[in-house]
Amino acid sequence: MTVAVVLLSIALVIVVALLAAAGAGTIARLDGATYPAALTRAAVTFAAVITLATAVTAALADLFA
Repeated sequence: MTVAVVLLSIALVIVVALLAAAGAGTIARLDGATYPAALTRAAVTFAAVITLATAVTAALADLFA
């Protein structure tokens, strides 16, 4: 794999994680959560998406190696 493909994949995962975090924070805020609570939910969502992407990458690396 070239370096460009790896960097673009990383950028895509980060963008998807940021979008998911923004959505979670917005939904939390609309549900009546305070700003710190909404930010915490957004951070947890961001971390969960990054963790899931890492787990999938590790599983696929073991499968294709």
